[in-house]
Amino acid sequence: MIMLGNKEKTFRFLQQFSRLLTSAFLWLPRLHISRYLPIDTLESGIHPIYFCSTHYIEMLLKTEVPLVFSAFHMSGFAPSQICLQWITQCFWNYLDWLEICHYIATCIFLGADYQVYICIAIFKHLQQDILQHTQTQDLQVFLKEEALHGFRVSDYFEYMEILEQSYRPVLMRDMRNIRVQST
Repeated sequence: MIMLGNKEKTFRFLQQFSRLLTSAFLWLPRLHISRYLPIDTLESGIHPIYFCSTHYIEMLLKTEVPLVFSAFHMSGFAPSQICLQWITQCFWNYLDWLEICHYIATCIFLGADYQVYICIAIFKHLQQDILQHTQTQDLQVFLKEEALHGFRVSDYFEYMEILEQSYRPVLMRDMRNIRVQST
């Protein structure tokens, strides 16, 4: 869709994209069938994005947006569950098409770690709604079934740059080493 149906452009893009670290985190089926992953990771059936990106989303959320982290804890489910759904679907049905393109472009041009920062920015954006839906005891339904209204990647670039300055060395180290990590 991004290449407007041009098969040649799409093929060239996918060939080049598949060589980037970011492709492992945006193109989930590509990584999980990769010959570069350890056998125990492949056999576990657990996608590496779960023990890399979503792990860091939970860690950063606890530090950066503690009220949202507490709301998840009180609701009885983990933020990694909702993030895994968003990421697996590439935010389809959650963000507008333009914002999905911004998400993909941001991760490609600024780094795979921006996947984590964007999720944290979304939770920051939704903080008041999350707190409200925690009180009405429908947080999980709200986050799984509602679009992420009003979220624009560009509105949170400064915030994400601050996150990058604090967390990039650790996140990128683990993301680069995903093929040697074990479950």
